[in-house]
Amino acid sequence: MLADMTDVPDAFGRLWTPHRMAYIKGENKPTGPGAGDGCPFCEIPKMDDADGLIVARGEVVYAVLNLYPYNSGHLMVCPYRHVPDYTDLDAAETAELAEFTQKALVTLREASGAQGFNVGMNLGHVAGAGIAAHLHQHVVPRWGGDTNFMPIVGQTRVLPQLLRDTRELLARAWPEKTS
Repeated sequence: MLADMTDVPDAFGRLWTPHRMAYIKGENKPTGPGAGDGCPFCEIPKMDDADGLIVARGEVVYAVLNLYPYNSGHLMVCPYRHVPDYTDLDAAETAELAEFTQKALVTLREASGAQGFNVGMNLGHVAGAGIAAHLHQHVVPRWGGDTNFMPIVGQTRVLPQLLRDTRELLARAWPEKTS
């Protein structure tokens, strides 16, 4: 009976987000806390930039688009080294992580007109880290009015651009190395 109704128009618009099912099911999540346990942040740097959604590479950190973004342009700055906590970073990693965070802000302002940002780390599973074993800092661009009923009522994020297109835009706008 329901199958007969699938092509009957009604008053509701529907957004299909089948790519989210991979996140919901936990696909591509590490099998353990070690670097060799399928950590995506250890695997991504082995890929070419387009396939890995890498925006920029540094000496000890890299900037990558979030595969499951909160907003368009949602970047993460990750050390290459597999460490779980901010206090585990050495001086060079700490400095370049800060530099890449600044560059992410500049890039997102220039490329997308971001009006504000949420910047931060979730350290540990209880703090909300989806992958707690490998430190990563989120840089989430924000615009006035970007929060609407969709995430609250529909549990859906509306992203106006494909990740590959966003990566290309941000990679072109990334500032050259300054040091």
